[in-house]
Amino acid sequence: MASNFRSYIWDPVLIICQIVLMQCIYYSFLGLWLAGVDSLVQNGRSLDQIFSYEVLGFATMQGRLSMMAFILNSLTCALGLWFFIRRGKQCLDFTVTVHFFHMIGCWIYNSHLPSALSWWLVNVACIALMAVIGEYLCMRTELRAIPVNTGPKSNL
Repeated sequence: MASNFRSYIWDPVLIICQIVLMQCIYYSFLGLWLAGVDSLVQNGRSLDQIFSYEVLGFATMQGRLSMMAFILNSLTCALGLWFFIRRGKQCLDFTVTVHFFHMIGCWIYNSHLPSALSWWLVNVACIALMAVIGEYLCMRTELRAIPVNTGPKSNL
């Protein structure tokens, strides 16, 4: 007799919807974090902050604040993984997918692959943070105790 506990049914529509949702969360909250950082230093907003790899860097204050926004965004996206994906073993898959599509977007925006070391370091750090924290939150939820018998005991 096969058990149906934690059975997984292949549902490509659900997976595609979750990928689109995570991309929306990624760019929405990255935009909000960058807007918050820009308001601190009275800086103008542009798509370069999201897609241009030259903006991220240690040399300027804007570059350091943009890196901080990317790091904070990975924490926000980890909450998105916990809230919408809810499976610890899928967190790394969705994290890499989100960042892969971001790399494709940067490639299209700049007409070539990002070549700045700071861009790669920030994105690897964001992947690690988002995956580990998302997986931790999902595993805590998955490992909660399941109440088996909540009713009164019967005397036999």
